[in-house]
Amino acid sequence: MSDTAQETRPFAAFEWMIAMRYLRAQRKAGYISVIAGFSFLGIMLGVATLIIVMAVMNGFRTELMDKILGLNGHVIVQVYDTPFTDFDEVDAKIDQMDGVTLAFPFVEGQAMASSAVGGFGALVRGMRQADLERLGTISQNILQGTLDGFDDGGGVAVGIRLAEKLGLRVGDRISIISPRGAVTPFGTTPRIKSYPVAAIFQIGMSEYDGAFIFMPFDEAQAYFNLDTLASGIEVFLDDPDSVDDFRMALDTAIDRPIFVSDWRQRNQTFFSALEVERNVMFLILTMIVLVAALNIISGLIMLVKDKGHDIAILRTMGATRGTVMRVFFITGAAIGVVGTFAGLILGTLVCWNVESIRQFLSRLTGTELFSPELYYLSRLPAEMDVQEVISVVVMALVLSFLATLYPSWRAARLDPVDALRYE
Repeated sequence: MSDTAQETRPFAAFEWMIAMRYLRAQRKAGYISVIAGFSFLGIMLGVATLIIVMAVMNGFRTELMDKILGLNGHVIVQVYDTPFTDFDEVDAKIDQMDGVTLAFPFVEGQAMASSAVGGFGALVRGMRQADLERLGTISQNILQGTLDGFDDGGGVAVGIRLAEKLGLRVGDRISIISPRGAVTPFGTTPRIKSYPVAAIFQIGMSEYDGAFIFMPFDEAQAYFNLDTLASGIEVFLDDPDSVDDFRMALDTAIDRPIFVSDWRQRNQTFFSALEVERNVMFLILTMIVLVAALNIISGLIMLVKDKGHDIAILRTMGATRGTVMRVFFITGAAIGVVGTFAGLILGTLVCWNVESIRQFLSRLTGTELFSPELYYLSRLPAEMDVQEVISVVVMALVLSFLATLYPSWRAARLDPVDALRYE
C-alpha cells in the first residue's frame, strides 16, 4: 500500500454506508440515535409550524383584504364646502376613468336595529339595486330572499349574524332607530321605522355580517334627512395598489372641491399590525429550528467522542481527514434534510386541511377554537406562498448543514495515535 493515503471520490458509497450505520440505534450507544431522533422531530415540527403559521397569516391578510375591500371599495370620494347634490354627474365622470371597475353613490348612517329579541348597533348603507347587484360581495352571497325589486319594495338586506342575533328571517320586520329624526319645538326626536327583511347575506366576515344593513337609496336619503344628497361615491379599481395614480387623475377629472380617502388610509393601522405580528411570529418560530440544529451539534459531538476508536481505525486503513469529515457531515446533514422535507410534507398537508382539522378539534374539545367574534372571519384561512416556503426550507437546510461543520471538523482532526494509545 502507498505511504500516502489516497483521497477517495467525495461522498463515495462507503462514506454513505458508514454515515447511515452511525444513525442506526445500537445497544452500546443507543442514546446517540435518541438524540438524532429528537433533532429530526425538532426540525420537522419547526419547519411544519413555520409553514403553517406563515400560510395562516397570509390567508388572514388575503381574506381580510378581500372582505374589507370587496365591500368598502378602494377609494371613497366625498365633497366639502357645498352640498353633494350633483353626485350622479360626478359618478358618471368617475365611471369613465381608466382603471375603474365600479363606482356608485351611497348614503350611510349609524342606527340601532331592533326586533322582539333585542337591539344592536348597525351601519345602514343606502344603495340602488343596480349597484348592489354589481357588488358581487353582496349579490353573490345572498343566503335567503332576493334583491329583485329592491328599489321599490321598501325592504332591507341584513347580514346573517345580525339576523341571527335579532331572530329574523326573510319576511320578518326589523325596526331601525336613528337618533337624528324629526326636528320639533321640543328638540330632535329619534326616528323609528320598521322595514321588511327582503334578503339575508353572508360575506364571511363577522364584523360585517353582524353590523351591515342595506337600504334602498331613495329610502335612505329620506330616513337620514338627506333629501337630494349623497354621503359619497365608492370606487373600485382594477389594481388596488394604483390608488396614487388614480387620485392624481381624479383631481383633474372632477372640477369641484373633493375629499378622497383610499383603502390604505382607512386600514393602515390594522394591516401594519398584521404585518408586524407576522414578522415576529417568523422570528420566534425560527428558534425552534435553531434549537433542533443545536441538538444536531450536541448529538454529533457525542457521536465523535463515542466513535473515536472507529475513526482511528479508518485513518490507519487509509481514510483521509476529508473522508472522515464527510462521513460525519453526511450523518448530521441527513437528519436535517430528512427532517426538513418531512416538515414540508406535514406543513403542506395541514395547510390543505386546516379548516377540517379546526372543525375536528372543535368537536373533540367541545370549544370554539376560532371564534368569528374575535378573529373577524368565519373560517380559518391558509394560503401558502411558494417563495416563503422555499425560504423556510432553505433556512432549515442551511442551519442543518452549518450545525454539522464543527463536529465534522473535530472528527477529522482526531489523531489516530491518541485514539488507539489506550486500546
